[in-house]
Amino acid sequence: MKINQIDELLKNSIKSNKIVNGYMFSGNGQTPNYEYAKKYAKMILCLEGNTGNDNCKSCLMFEDKNHPDFYELNKGPYESIKIDDIRLMQTKIFEKPIISNKKVYIINNAEKMTTEAQNCLLKTIEEPPEFVTIILVVNNENSILVTIKSRCTKVVFTEESVKELDSDAKNRFLELEKIFGNVDKYLSVDLLNKLDILYKDKDNIIQNLEFINLIFMKKAKQEPKYLKYIDYVEDTKAKLNTNTNFDMCIDNLILRIWEER
Repeated sequence: MKINQIDELLKNSIKSNKIVNGYMFSGNGQTPNYEYAKKYAKMILCLEGNTGNDNCKSCLMFEDKNHPDFYELNKGPYESIKIDDIRLMQTKIFEKPIISNKKVYIINNAEKMTTEAQNCLLKTIEEPPEFVTIILVVNNENSILVTIKSRCTKVVFTEESVKELDSDAKNRFLELEKIFGNVDKYLSVDLLNKLDILYKDKDNIIQNLEFINLIFMKKAKQEPKYLKYIDYVEDTKAKLNTNTNFDMCIDNLILRIWEER
């Protein structure tokens, strides 16, 4: 789907009060499905007309990563999502919301769920509380059980989704492409000096990192060492999602890439 179609679909679901209990945001690992899952979650939980405009108590708590009605299951790049992870997520799923009118649960990289974990989740997907929305962010939907897929509304993100981003995002991505498409030519200090775009853009950091990996994936077809760079970026994303110090994460990523050259 095109980005404007996805935007319209999600906004209309809120305006018409037709938010379903289960979604599957399907992509390929280089598409903004995770970012849109977070964006949609914030809109669902918003207390001021579901705009996700940062002004209400819910939006502020969401941005501070301490919203009591939001739960995110996000494992490291090499970890599977096991049945105990799903059971932990389910412990308070039937409790009513505290701040918002809804509760939102995101399972990122949901294809990492073991078969046992998926079967455990299935009952909740089949009969969720009316105030709960579960969003599965999936980068390989072939790994998801048909019984789960059939109970979710699927929103498909393609690489065209990246190409159709707004002009500010395009300019940002062009700058990242100049830097990371030629990362081998920089000394560490030169590289750090060019990366204000990452340090100053915390709100879009996951999207920026995913675009960087799109660059690295193209380069890896000719130079296998870029596969290690991809792993470093994925590891950084996982650490950022566990509230590890932001600047330290970016510093470490750049250092690891530079040392591997």
